[in-house]
Amino acid sequence: MAAQRPRRQPTLDEVAERAGVSRSAASRVINKAPHVSRATREAVERAIKEMGYLPNRTARALATRQTGIVALAVSHDDPELFADPFFAQVIVGVSAALEETDLHLLLCLASSGRGRSRLTNLLHTRGVDGIMLMALHGDDPLTHIVRRAGLPAVYGGRPLNFEPQWYVDSDNLGGARLATEYLIGLGRTRIVTITGPMSTDVGRARHRGYREAMIMAGLTPYATAEGDFTETGGAAAMKSLLDSHPDLDAIFAASDDTAAGALRVLIDAGRSVPADVAVVGFDDLGMAERTDPPLTTVHQSVQALGREMTRMLVDLIAGHEPSSIILPTKLVLRDSA
Repeated sequence: MAAQRPRRQPTLDEVAERAGVSRSAASRVINKAPHVSRATREAVERAIKEMGYLPNRTARALATRQTGIVALAVSHDDPELFADPFFAQVIVGVSAALEETDLHLLLCLASSGRGRSRLTNLLHTRGVDGIMLMALHGDDPLTHIVRRAGLPAVYGGRPLNFEPQWYVDSDNLGGARLATEYLIGLGRTRIVTITGPMSTDVGRARHRGYREAMIMAGLTPYATAEGDFTETGGAAAMKSLLDSHPDLDAIFAASDDTAAGALRVLIDAGRSVPADVAVVGFDDLGMAERTDPPLTTVHQSVQALGREMTRMLVDLIAGHEPSSIILPTKLVLRDSA
């Protein structure tokens, strides 16, 4: 019996003929170009499905000058970062949005000199079509590298040193104000806060929300200790605050991890939560339900942050002009306050 010949792949010309459109129109649909009519797009997509057409990625990249890859760069040098619940949820959101496209994701740790050099080379050689940035502190070199590259770029959160044109952020200030107002509404007046790193916009915004709520209620901001969004940092800050302000009656912690560390120190010190000290966190990640007692916290949709960043970047790559987004936050009540 003669061997069966492999089925020949249809060509772009054949797809265009089946769809009843020009070759260039079919190419624009396949390359996801803007300004293609709905009828043309549907006809070409139907022909592709019926004929089993597979684009030649190499030819497509040459034609569009695109790689089909986007980068998520983090100013951090520890791969364990991606096991952190916050960044894990960001990546879930990014991946979900990329499922709607044919783009692939490249993760870049770019805190060290070597990491920044590799990222610079990647952007300079146009190894990606666009980039998303997270976890920026102060005047981070990453912002300068990305701005010089001239590629589409979307920021998760806002840097301190400039206002990016495209970003997705949570309402950090409003959420912190909401948390503090809730504690004030409980009759607490000696409310302290454990901040995030004050070298970040998110750390400063959540601190500002606490201060605004206190001042608007006619209260003097009671005491502040800087944390680093970790449980260890929250515990250290809580010990310091208990030493300096033993009569404190409430805490707004700038993250759930921070709040978990503070809770542990309070319980060890014999303070009852929430009877003696009410505690509110920020993020509403899974651990907020597992603390003892379960944590009242400000919810932000971290998956939505990753998803909207990705959609914004895809729009930029396609030549559209998206608007920056600030995602809403809300208070979730549990037993710690």
